[in-house]
Amino acid sequence: MDGQKNRLSKGSVVYQIFLRSFTLDGTLAAAEQLLPHIASLGVDVVYLCPVVLADGDERREFWSERQRQSGMENPKNPYRLSDYFAIDPEYGTDEDLRNFVRTAHQCKLRVLLDLVYFHCGPAARCLEEHPDFVKRDENGNPVNGRWHFPQLNFDNPELREYLWSNMEYFLREFDVDGYRCDVSGAVPLDFWEEGRRRMERWKPASLLLAESESTPAEDQKSAFDANYSFAFSFLLNDILKGEKTAEEFWTMWEEHPLYHEPGLCFLRCFDNHDIASDNYDARPERNGRNAMVDAALAVLFTMNGVPFLYNGQEVADGRRHSLFSNRFTGKNLVVDWARGLTPAGEGRMRLIRELVQLRRDSRALQSGEVVKVDNSTPKQVLSYLRRTPEESLLVAVNLSAAPAETEFSVPGVKERATLPPGGWIVQSL
Repeated sequence: MDGQKNRLSKGSVVYQIFLRSFTLDGTLAAAEQLLPHIASLGVDVVYLCPVVLADGDERREFWSERQRQSGMENPKNPYRLSDYFAIDPEYGTDEDLRNFVRTAHQCKLRVLLDLVYFHCGPAARCLEEHPDFVKRDENGNPVNGRWHFPQLNFDNPELREYLWSNMEYFLREFDVDGYRCDVSGAVPLDFWEEGRRRMERWKPASLLLAESESTPAEDQKSAFDANYSFAFSFLLNDILKGEKTAEEFWTMWEEHPLYHEPGLCFLRCFDNHDIASDNYDARPERNGRNAMVDAALAVLFTMNGVPFLYNGQEVADGRRHSLFSNRFTGKNLVVDWARGLTPAGEGRMRLIRELVQLRRDSRALQSGEVVKVDNSTPKQVLSYLRRTPEESLLVAVNLSAAPAETEFSVPGVKERATLPPGGWIVQSL
């Protein structure tokens, strides 16, 4: 990869679609109809959770704990795969994916698929011909990983070639624009580096997102465009639940110095398919804390990195979602799109469009340094500068459920603001 040439734009916004929760049908064809809506928000990258064939093995010893505990009784975990090259009929056909990508491109959206290369299903089709594609113990039994799925064997050169060809296949046959890489840190980095080189032969501007925050400096040298920022996401969730305060943001920030390392890129979110599935009772929208969610979104768009939205966030959806529920098994748990016609949903869509435009209009919000600003109500208000040589902005966000009257200590400037619950300002200095 040639320096920063193909990196994810700092003005980008990523939108995650989990097909099972996105529409009642749960299909690519149904999701395709909503692509103009997604584009209207100002999003430019759409990431699809896995659409390839999931393993339907019903033996519960090969189910993850969360799969068993979900109560959905669905053996088909979208992150436990059977065939890396086949579209799962649950979501549609090859032609449905081609149409989805074609429509997305017409809407000026890039499309990322989800690669699940750490493990596979116990009945994965490739194991019939290649039993050595997974790790095995001294007795020849598959070695299962953290979620009770067989771990792929990256010591096997044939497995690597098989997966590199899979990365090329969807670029070549479906014109996708890259991938989000599940549990990327559990896969050798040199595999991703070579995969990136092969991807660029088909599409030089292809993207790779790492679901890892452990080694971003190494990851982003020649493989990935951005890393996840788990500590950032977890802290924002804890603040929204009232378990932590804005003051603890800077403790987290200093414990993760690479979050503010120039040149590194992180995805910023506080909701996704995992959080919505595992912690649905604590979803802020579910508990009426819409103003605080608005504040958290303001942080995503004014902090460094790339904002990452989860489907339904733009209409203040608070329903339960589940990785293991679909229209066939369990409960049909989908986004409450009717929320988009309520004051809360209409206000949320206006807010996201405003934040997208604010970020796109400001070089400081895209790539400026982050400088902590002290304030007189630190438990409630998070305040910082976003600064380039040409532009300096003061950002203040009230991450509490109470109004805040606060003063800021900015060198050479004395500022004061009254912020309602969830209120925020971005002010030029």
